[in-house]
Amino acid sequence: MLVVVGGHARNIGKTSVAVGLIRKLRDRQWAAVKVTQYGHGICSREGEACGCEADAGATADHPYALSEEYEANGTDSGRFLAAGARRSFWLRTPVGQLDRAAGTLRKILAQNEYVIMESNSVLELVEPDVFLMLLDFSSADCKPSSLRFMDRADAFVVIDRGINVPLWAEVARGAWGQKPQFPVTPPDYVTTALTRFVKSRFPGSGASGANNSTRLRP
Repeated sequence: MLVVVGGHARNIGKTSVAVGLIRKLRDRQWAAVKVTQYGHGICSREGEACGCEADAGATADHPYALSEEYEANGTDSGRFLAAGARRSFWLRTPVGQLDRAAGTLRKILAQNEYVIMESNSVLELVEPDVFLMLLDFSSADCKPSSLRFMDRADAFVVIDRGINVPLWAEVARGAWGQKPQFPVTPPDYVTTALTRFVKSRFPGSGASGANNSTRLRP
């Protein structure tokens, strides 16, 4: 079972959605994976580097780094553990080289029955059982990767700010307006309805799905 959580912009609450799902469904013993692509300021925050590039130690022969978190703490991967995840990973790779980590992702999927990944770009490699995209209509930023994958979303988690029309008006409403939407009000990013929707995709619930070991795209 693979759940992917993405979003149309950075820093709008994707980690909080993943954490909320893990907490609500902690009996599934999740393995959580946060995917970060660095380079050209893509993961910077308020003009300052987040530090993932320096830590990754990537080379031409090994252009990514995977670390496992073992302690519940304030980091994103630590928050996964605090919410009840069985294992928690942080995958870092330069922009455009995520495919070089496909073998590592395949191992994680094969070794864990329930996996949740925080990323848009991972959809280039995987076919999730459910893909949730977080939308914040008050944010004008809209990542190119989100436009590529928006039509693949199974449902949208919409931050309720009393705004019905997004500031990113260049995106056709058909890309997001015709699929299930779950309004949420921070700090609660996961509602009972959203939890029920994800559970409906679990094995044995009537939804079709392949074994995680074959989940990667060719």
